Amino acid sequence: MSYRDLRNFTEMMRSLGYPRLISMENFRSPNFALVAEVLIWLVKRYDPNVELPMDVETEQDRVLFIKAVAQFMATKAHIKLNTKKLYGADGYAVKELLKVTSVLYNAMKSNVTDDEAEPSDVTSLTFDISSRISDLKASRQLASEITTRGAALYDLLGHEVELRDIRTRAIAKPLEVNELENGIKKSISLAQDDIRKTTQMLDNIASDEANLEAKIDKKKQELERNQKRLRSLESVRPAFMDEYEKLEEELKKVYETYMEKHRNLSYMEQLLDDVNRAEQDRFEETEAKSLQERLQEEERRMAPGNELGGLDVEDGEDEIVLDAGNKQNNRPGEGKRVFGSMGDDIVDSDEDESGSLSSGDSEIGVDDDDDLLDDDDVGEGGVDGEQQSEGSLNDSDNDF
Repeated sequence: MSYRDLRNFTEMMRSLGYPRLISMENFRSPNFALVAEVLIWLVKRYDPNVELPMDVETEQDRVLFIKAVAQFMATKAHIKLNTKKLYGADGYAVKELLKVTSVLYNAMKSNVTDDEAEPSDVTSLTFDISSRISDLKASRQLASEITTRGAALYDLLGHEVELRDIRTRAIAKPLEVNELENGIKKSISLAQDDIRKTTQMLDNIASDEANLEAKIDKKKQELERNQKRLRSLESVRPAFMDEYEKLEEELKKVYETYMEKHRNLSYMEQLLDDVNRAEQDRFEETEAKSLQERLQEEERRMAPGNELGGLDVEDGEDEIVLDAGNKQNNRPGEGKRVFGSMGDDIVDSDEDESGSLSSGDSEIGVDDDDDLLDDDDVGEGGVDGEQQSEGSLNDSDNDF
């Protein structure tokens, strides 16, 4: 017993919240009632559901109480207590009580520090896992080792039923001095053999060390020779190095020219694609427009009232062609016929009826894109066309 142990025990019990004040003078003489009370409080603090014998009046009850407490701490907390010192209930019992109180006190301290450090960890949001990598590897190794050890222990426990009988028979069998001496002699001979093998291995290690040193010296010499050869090769300039540098510069220039031409070619191909695309768009537009115009012309041609007296309707403007030659086919002295239209043009034709029809068709079937008449032209030429048509009609009447 020491003063420090008593002081630490009293301070720890006060920190753990023990309701009774413990003085260092309480353990000057044996005080089993106080020791039993402290043990019950510590065990209840460790496991509130534990059941212990509370009667400590007789000697037998005290022994049972101490055994129960020691067994509980050994199985649950893995703390080994000295039952003799606890039963003495003096200063030496304080060391045994200090084992349990120190575990509870350290657990309380770690819990308090974790609670204090938790808000800072949450606010900082920093977690460095690099320092835990080694612990992670060690935990994995321990986990695999625990698994293998557990499997081996399970196998060994499976043979316990057979080994128990053999062990009991071996223990119950009386020892014979001769067998004991023979066993000891065999063990001594085996130990001597092991010693002899170990000394032989030590001798071999010395010889191996000498061989290794010789090999190391040889490798060092080879390394020095190779380093000298490397320095000599680095100092010597190859004969083809000048030509190589010249060709390298030319290659750079050729590569720059190649890249410039490649860029220009790519640009020209892009321009050509743009021009072809624009041409294709214009061609499609022209085709669509011409198709639309042809459809409109066909619709005008198919419309009723277009064939009266050589009358053709086109774009909302009437072009009138008066053919007076049908009545004057046999008149002598007439060589030409006059055709009138809504425009400014006057067309002369031969006496042949087919010629007049063909010229009339060529005059009437004008392309919409090129020969469409303006409104002004129609207005100006309409009067002349009417006068000419009236004149031709008068001439035909006079003939009759």
